[in-house]
Amino acid sequence: MEDAEIVALYLARQEAAIAESERKYGAYCCSIAQRILDCREDIQETLNDTWLRAWNAIPPEAPTALRPYFARITRNLAIDRWRKRNTEKRGGQMTLALEELSELSGGTPLPQELVEGKELERAIRSFLSGCSQNQRNVFLRRYFFFDSTEEIARRYAMRESNVLNLLSRTKKKLKVYLQKEGFLP
Repeated sequence: MEDAEIVALYLARQEAAIAESERKYGAYCCSIAQRILDCREDIQETLNDTWLRAWNAIPPEAPTALRPYFARITRNLAIDRWRKRNTEKRGGQMTLALEELSELSGGTPLPQELVEGKELERAIRSFLSGCSQNQRNVFLRRYFFFDSTEEIARRYAMRESNVLNLLSRTKKKLKVYLQKEGFLP
């Protein structure tokens, strides 16, 4: 079923929309949640919450591309669930990736408001649009999907050291860009 047909089901408030969404995008959303969460129950709850959030958001929203729409919902819900579970604990690819990004601000964690801010999101999108396709892909796989550097190297047929170098160079360029945009001192 095409995305437009699934959105039409949501707009018509037909429960088949959820079943079709899960059938078409369930495995994809599950892989996103698995990168962030390690507990099977948390992953399943996140997926259930994804479909509920979509049900409650459509209408009034009517996304044209459901894959990135569901990916964003799933990722945000999984991160929220991870934060609740890990307020005291640390570990996993998400923690490592966020620690790597903290290097942008001199090793101190970026303030929550800054990380989640729409203006910062706009600035990062703008920065990434000026990067090569390879840089953009590697950066997003690491810092959006929380893939390990080993997984990224396998995915793009690169050596892991090349992935690490590419990420390092991209982060340095991003830091300079965010300083120019006034996000970092």
